[in-house]
Amino acid sequence: MAPETVAIIDIGSNSIKLLVAGRAADGTLCSHLMHTVDARISAGISREHPRLSAAGMAAGLAAVRELVARAAPLAPARTVMVATSAVRDAENGAEFRAEVQAATGVAVRLLSGEEEANYIGRGLASDPVLSGLRDFYVFDLGGGSLECLAFRDRRVVQAVSLPLGCVRLTERFVADASGPFAAAARSAIMAHSRQVISDAGFVFNLPGANAVFAGGSMTTLRMVLGARTGKALKETPAIIGVAELRSVLDSVSILPLAERQSIEGLPAARADVFPAALATILAIAEAGSLPVFQHSLYNLRWGLAAELLMP
Repeated sequence: MAPETVAIIDIGSNSIKLLVAGRAADGTLCSHLMHTVDARISAGISREHPRLSAAGMAAGLAAVRELVARAAPLAPARTVMVATSAVRDAENGAEFRAEVQAATGVAVRLLSGEEEANYIGRGLASDPVLSGLRDFYVFDLGGGSLECLAFRDRRVVQAVSLPLGCVRLTERFVADASGPFAAAARSAIMAHSRQVISDAGFVFNLPGANAVFAGGSMTTLRMVLGARTGKALKETPAIIGVAELRSVLDSVSILPLAERQSIEGLPAARADVFPAALATILAIAEAGSLPVFQHSLYNLRWGLAAELLMP
């Protein structure tokens, strides 16, 4: 690979993701390889004193090793690892980062919530499909946190990271994750999400602005919608209406976990937190009176790659 090729590994709360990227001849960012491992290192993240479990750290370390091995044949000039909400909040997060460095030789950079939000914004700004947008919102929902940004004339004017990840909210509000998603849990998650967004001072003051959504939760929704018509992810519409979102939430909420795990397009490892994720996205839509979301696959990893590959 050319020397400008870099590998980014994002150690998230619900999944650990790899991007090997470079710059195309026209100067735009391009992907050589992307891969995701659902490791769920964040079990227990909603506790008052969260700690990564031994099983969670072992799963995370195995995932990181797998992704380093996948990137190796592409000979990236540099490999960067970052960790976000679960490791940031865990009392033993430093221990996990030390284990990863000892196993791979790569230091794990711990991102603050503000850094995470801004790298997501930079990644979204690299998406050529979004190049025509001037004023727009960006949301990225993970297992531990929700990042909310507002762009005015393509400049970030608001950026907050909130403890509204789907793993965190499932642990807090869902009494029995093996059963159907109760109406009370749905209402509580939506009310809590709206309140946290409001308390953080995030305001929806861009009239008519597009709302862009990144992250695994929206990717999963799109995969579920695509499976209904036999389409792969990239063949499905990137514009998802709130009415469609609400319909999917209604249909999955009545199913116990065992049945949700068999839904085509829904990874079994995400089936327990998927309803909470949809409820949170719906709460964002209601808080901002947003009729549709535009999904983008550009995210935190792309923002880091853009910084590393600056001409």
